[in-house]
Amino acid sequence: MGSRYGGLKQLDHLGPSGETIMDYSIYDALGAGFDKIVFIIRRSFEKEFREKFVDKLLGKAEIKLAFQELDNIPDDISYHHDRVKPWGTAHAVWTARNSINEPFAMINADDFYGREAFVAMANFLKKKQNATDNQYAMCGYKLINTLSEHGSVSRGVCTVKDNYLETVEEHTHISISENDKIINRKDDLEKNLDSDSIVSMNFWGFTPGLFRFLDEKLRQFLLYNSMELNSEMYIPFVVDELIKEKNAGVEVLDCNAMWFGITHKEDKEKAVRNLSELVKKGNYPDNLWK
Repeated sequence: MGSRYGGLKQLDHLGPSGETIMDYSIYDALGAGFDKIVFIIRRSFEKEFREKFVDKLLGKAEIKLAFQELDNIPDDISYHHDRVKPWGTAHAVWTARNSINEPFAMINADDFYGREAFVAMANFLKKKQNATDNQYAMCGYKLINTLSEHGSVSRGVCTVKDNYLETVEEHTHISISENDKIINRKDDLEKNLDSDSIVSMNFWGFTPGLFRFLDEKLRQFLLYNSMELNSEMYIPFVVDELIKEKNAGVEVLDCNAMWFGITHKEDKEKAVRNLSELVKKGNYPDNLWK
C-alpha cells in the first residue's frame, strides 16, 4: 500500500525507460533461470497491473496472479469490519499456495536485490527440484547497507552460526540516531543494533512444504488477532518459529550483492541514480524489455 511512501511504489517509474524496481528483479530472476512468476497483488489495481507487467512478460515466463485481500483467509474466521491494513507478508505468501507446486523464491516488489542474489538463490533451489524437505535459504545483507536516510525501516535482524540462521527478529522502527548509532524504537524503548548485523530483506527460498506450516500458523495468528486493526503476520516470524520448533533449517546465502529500496518518497532520487549508474556501467540495457 506504500503508506510511508505515499503511493504504489511498486509501480513507480525509476529506470531510464520507465522501469520499476520490480522490472529489474524480474529481469535478473529470468537471467538466473527462474521461469515462473506469481504476483501477489490487490484486486483494486489488477487492471493497471496487468497493463504494466503481465502483458509485456507474456512468453517470457509462466505468469500467475494471487490476490491478498482481507477476506482471503481460512474459512470460519471473521475480522474487524474497520480493518484496512493487509495481514502481512506471511499471509501474502499463503494466498499464492494454489499457484505454487515447486521450490520458489519470495521477494519484495520494492527492493533491488542485485543479480548475484538471484543467481545464488537459483543455485540453491535447483538442488531442491525433487525435494519437499524443509531446508530453506535466505539472502543476507548487512544492516548498515539497508537503511534509509529519510526515516525508519523494518528489518528482520538475524543471528547466524556456521552459515545457518539461528534466529530472526523483526524490528519495525530502525533508524540512524543523531549520534550516528543504529537504533530500533518500540513502545518508547530504544535498542542499539550492530551495524554489521545480518538482516533479512525478505529474499527467501522455500519448498512447497512451507504452505502446510503457513496454513496452521495463519489460523493460529487470526484466532488471536483477527479483531485487531493493525496486527500483521510477517514471514520472519514464521521462519523463526519453525527454526525453534526444529521444523526447518535455513541456509544464509552469501549474496555479495548491492541492495537498495524505496521505503520513503525521498528514497526515490537515490534509487533513480543507482539504476542510472548500473545502466551506464553496462549491467543493464537502457530499456529492459525492448
